[in-house]
Amino acid sequence: MANFHRVVAIDGPAASGKSSVARLLARRLGYSYVNSGAIYRAITWHILQRGIDAGDTERIAQTVEAARISCRFRNSESHILVDDFDPVEHLRDDRVNENVSRVSSIPRVRKTVVREMREYARHRDLIVEGRDIGSVVFPETPYKFYVDASPEVRLRRRAAEGQRDKIAMRDRADFLRPISPLIIAKDAQVIDTSHLTIEGVVKEIITRLKEMGLPI
Repeated sequence: MANFHRVVAIDGPAASGKSSVARLLARRLGYSYVNSGAIYRAITWHILQRGIDAGDTERIAQTVEAARISCRFRNSESHILVDDFDPVEHLRDDRVNENVSRVSSIPRVRKTVVREMREYARHRDLIVEGRDIGSVVFPETPYKFYVDASPEVRLRRRAAEGQRDKIAMRDRADFLRPISPLIIAKDAQVIDTSHLTIEGVVKEIITRLKEMGLPI
């Protein structure tokens, strides 16, 4: 990819295991890890803190475009700052869970986040996980994976994390949103994680990356 370092894209629905897989894979490869969902959650928290209704798309877009969104890497993992504040402790707040799908579906918000992630890739090799990484953010990378699991398994995983996301609602919002919906990129390799450990998924991805010629 012109002007970009190597990028491995890991896409998939909520609770498919993509975050754990991407984080461990980044450690194994010595790449930096970027959780795109955390960026949208940080923005959502910022919007809610300012008392802006999640349905006020114009005001949200203006606020996000005016905000200072930056990324700091700590131990090769991204931490998102909005106006110099790191909201990491609030990214799983119930209010954020309830509103992140609406905020992240706003085209101008997504444009801002895509621009940020592409800037990261100009400076370092990345493992990036999300819902449109291989299809929209880095469509030219040859290293694309789509991880999935059965709805029952994903629901159990979410509950085990202490989260109360409504998986069916999140799936519907992700698949049906008009801008950057969750899809399987045409050249992505699909891995069902339902009956695999995180270690098992990472080993499978590394094997496939080697077959694709990625220096490891």
